[in-house]
Parts: sequence; structure tokens; C-alpha cells
Amino acid sequence: MNKTLWNNTEVSPVIEAPGEDLYKDIFHELSGEEYNEAIRLAGERVSRFLKNNKKPFSGIKPVALRKMVEEIDLATPLQDYKRLFDEVDALYVHHATAYHLPGYIAHLNCPVVIPALAAEVLISAINSSQDTYDQSAGGTFMERKLIAWTGEQIGFLRDCDGIFTAGGSQSNLMGLLLARDYFALEHLNWNIKLDGNPPDAGKFRVFVSEKAHFSNQKNASIMGLGEQAIVPVETDSRYRMDPDELQKAILREKDRGNIPIAITATAGTTDFGNIDPLSEIARIAREHQLWLHVDAAYGCGLLLTDKYRHLLKGIEQADSVTIDYHKSFFQPISSSAFIVRNKLHLNIIKHHADYLNPKEQDYDELPAQINKSIIQSTRRFDALKLWFTLRYLGREKLGQYTEAIVETAKQTAEELDRDPDFELLCHSDMGALVFRYVKGAKPSEFCTLNQHIKKSLFFSGEVLLASTKVNGVFYLKFTIFNPLTTIPHIQDILTKIKQQGNEHLQLNRVSSAGGTN
Repeated sequence: MNKTLWNNTEVSPVIEAPGEDLYKDIFHELSGEEYNEAIRLAGERVSRFLKNNKKPFSGIKPVALRKMVEEIDLATPLQDYKRLFDEVDALYVHHATAYHLPGYIAHLNCPVVIPALAAEVLISAINSSQDTYDQSAGGTFMERKLIAWTGEQIGFLRDCDGIFTAGGSQSNLMGLLLARDYFALEHLNWNIKLDGNPPDAGKFRVFVSEKAHFSNQKNASIMGLGEQAIVPVETDSRYRMDPDELQKAILREKDRGNIPIAITATAGTTDFGNIDPLSEIARIAREHQLWLHVDAAYGCGLLLTDKYRHLLKGIEQADSVTIDYHKSFFQPISSSAFIVRNKLHLNIIKHHADYLNPKEQDYDELPAQINKSIIQSTRRFDALKLWFTLRYLGREKLGQYTEAIVETAKQTAEELDRDPDFELLCHSDMGALVFRYVKGAKPSEFCTLNQHIKKSLFFSGEVLLASTKVNGVFYLKFTIFNPLTTIPHIQDILTKIKQQGNEHLQLNRVSSAGGTN
């Protein structure tokens, strides 16, 4: 056990090996052998996951997997790491969704880059917390440099600032919170942080595309404004916010006696991958003195490519921006950021605690990232993953991955347009394509047919598609988010969709014919 040897003025801790290896499982200077063995076995299982997975999902039914998990007795520890990994293989790894395979084309889950995975080992083992300098040291300045770098990519000047967050929904919450509190301070002389929502808060209105992320409604509810505060704005033929409709919506709410406070524009809608006209929206925001937040959780990857960067023109005029590195920068979950154009706006959310970040502390000498966070005190050093990635791969290579995705999506849209068996709803700025299979079916059968296709392919494990509803109508959705996915892969997936659709229609025809005999 620990002993202290007193030698006049020196105190020297001496670590003795504890009896029966009582503390061998705790990460400390005597547990290196134990740690290395555990990490070696974990690496073996990851390698097997890559080698053995030929399709993105095992196809296991939820009832079977639930039964396996429920049968585990958590009160009885396993005897060694092999048994532990075997159990987790059976419950999780063998059935985990393999995002890196071309047959996975469903949601906004990217394949991850290996430098970031290497960083995860350091992050988890050293276990720094990013809230104060004395818990993170170099990590504080590395995170700040990456925030400044991201701001530079957006087009912000040196006065920008921000913080890494757990995800886009949290970053969007920060954007809406700053918009509300800034408006109250600037226009109502009311400090919401101290006094709560003002009497007129029920009249606050935030304008978003009707295709914007659902976190807008959830965040308005969390903040006590209610979902009523979110005003959906009509979109154009490509499901992007229509600036003329935005202008009308703002004037309409003012005529009703309500109080516009902010606009949230979307750079990459979840369903369609399209980007709102940011420059025009920024002009309207300035005209009405509204906070402009841009949700670029999806579209932020375009910042990395010179070829498609123009699609984000106007983002540099935003007051705040959401960035999801774990979507478009190929980072492991979680890795997101919230960036503001004017760093002084972050003072709105600062709160001092004597034991953590006291008022009298010199924050130029001892910076504290917690001053910029709203719901995370203890916070992982997720920025290290992006640091590893940029320092090893560089911006240009990441940009090439994004370009490959955009170009594959364009070619896929052309394939769908040429094929009369499919109906493509619209083209995409990024990689999300909404479509349905229509061959041989009556319009009244389209929804049921495509629902069957998605479900049958999912439980075959061969292809994982997403889906959505547009005006109440069911559609399939490709989310092309893997630079390794090629047009031959897409063509193979389309063939499988046709096969499932045709089989379903034939079975229905036979069943209907049998029922009339």
C-alpha cells in the first residue's frame, strides 16, 4: 500500500505491490501489464469485427437480443478478460451496425479515421477533464486552437470563440439560448440568467425551415419558451428555406404582436442534404436585428473542400454555428462544437463557482473552458481526436473524402433519374437522397411497398436504408456518407431494392388471386 517517507523537507511516496493484486484493475503505475493485455484483446476483437463483417447488420430480431441481455446476471463477475470479451461479442459486437460497409446507407453515421481511434486510447486512459486548466493543461490550449481553426474555416475573424460539445442538438441549444438571452439584454434590459424569462417571453419567436432539425422544438421546450416559439418557414422545390416566405413570416408574427428574436438556418438538412440560402437569410436577419444561428452539423464538411465551399457562402455572417465533427469530419462519437463570431457573447452563460472557476482568478493566466459550457462540467478531451486527424491527415485529405461523397451522390441521383422504376424527390447538395420504388405498383400501394422493402432489407442484414415521410407520404432515403461507397455499390443496392419490391408485389398478386377463387 502507499507509504510516506519523511526525509527532513522531502515527501517521497513509495508504491508497494498490494497483496493478492487487489488493485491491479485500477489504472496506475503498477498495472501496465494488466492494461496492455486488456487493450491487446480489445484490438483483436476490433480486427475481427473488420475482418468478419461482410454485411452491415446481422439481422437479429429485437426479441432475441433482448432475451440474451436479460439472461445476464450482473451480480456475478466474469473470471477473466476472455470471457468478458466473448460475452460482449455475443451481445454487441456480432450484431453492431457496421457503418464502414457500403451496404450501410441509412443515417448520418460516418466511417471514422484511424488517427482519431488512436487518440481515443489516450483520451480514455489519461481521462482529462476539459473544464479547468488544472485538470487539462495542454488540452485546454489544443482545444482552443482547434476552435480558432474551425472559426477560420467558417470565415470568422480572430474575435470568434467556442467550445466542444457532445453533439449538434446541444450546440443548437446553446445557439438558441444565447439568441434569447442576448435579445433580452440588448432590447429589454432584462437578465434572464438572473431573473428568468421576462413576462413577454411567451411572445418570442424563432424562425426555422420546415425541414429543420427537430432539436429546435425540443430546445425551445427545454428553455421554457414552448414549441410555440418555433415558426416553421415554407421551403422551395429543393426543400430549402424560402427567403421570401421568411420575410413574410417575420412580418406576420410582428403583426400578431409577437417578438422575433432569431433565425436558425440549416446547412445540410437531415432528409435532403440541402443548404438554405445563407447570404439572403443573413441579410434578412440584419434587417430585423435578429440573431442568426446556422446549424451546419451535416454540411460543415464542405468547409474542408475548396471545390464545394461556395455552397456555404454566407455562413461567415452567422452569430453562431453548430459543427458536428462526428458527422462530416469522420470523427468517432462524440465530437461536436459550438462557435460564436463574437467571443464576448459567451459571457452571457458564464457562472462562477468558488471551488472551480472563482471570479478573482486570472483567466488569461489560468483559462477555464467551463466558462463557455452550459450543461457539461466534466467533459472529455474529444478535441484530441480532431487534433490527431488534422496533424496526420490534414485538411486537404479530409476535403477529398467530402468531395468523393458529394460526387457519388450526384451520380446516384442521375442513376435514379434515369431509371423509371424509381421516383427521386430532389437532388442534394450533400448526400441525402429521398426516393421510392414504384415499378408495378398502384399509387395507393407505394407506401406499403417501400415500407416492406426497407424492413426486409434490414432483417436480411445486407442493406440498411433510412426512410422519411414527406407530406405524410413514405419514402426511402439514401444517406451517402462513406467515401468508399462507389457507383457499383449503389447499383448493387438498387438491384436488391428492386428484387425485394418485385417479390413483395408478386406475393401480393398471388395472394389476391387466391383469395378470389
